Amino acid sequence: MLLKRWQTLKAQLHPLASRLAEDPYCRLQSLADVALAAQLGLTIDVNQATVDDWLRLPGISIRQAQRLERLRQSGVQFYCLEDLAAALGMTPVQLRPLAPVLAFCHYDRDSPITSLPLSLNQATSQQLCTIPGMPLELARAIVWDRLRRGNYRDLADLQVRLQLPPDTIQQLMYYLQP
Repeated sequence: MLLKRWQTLKAQLHPLASRLAEDPYCRLQSLADVALAAQLGLTIDVNQATVDDWLRLPGISIRQAQRLERLRQSGVQFYCLEDLAAALGMTPVQLRPLAPVLAFCHYDRDSPITSLPLSLNQATSQQLCTIPGMPLELARAIVWDRLRRGNYRDLADLQVRLQLPPDTIQQLMYYLQP
């Protein structure tokens, strides 16, 4: 109850707060919006951010957002603002105004307590078998079909191509990403 009242109060204090409350993916229009969004508690985990997350930030183009997501999906982790700047072909000074909303969380893919999704288009059958309940036959079918017919667009494409039942996709969606 107290949290709800706090959120309502924040929304009344600034129009950006109400925009964020209505649309969690609203695009920040200026660097002043970035600073205010940071004060309101908005953070973007750069090592889990999607294209939609990146497009919220002023000055980030669709191509840059797509590049960052492709790098993330391929296993690249960003440890600091300088890493992010290098990936975008920018200087850290250019990105510094965005720093208040950026969180550089680190994930150890080999840790048993970290469960980052595997890349459907890069994982080996051995890696796929680390997914709870993944039979070796399905892991091999995923890799074989990918090699034969090309990358999967998304989990729906995987489902159609391998004629998987919805409950299988429902279980896999927590462990796989395109």
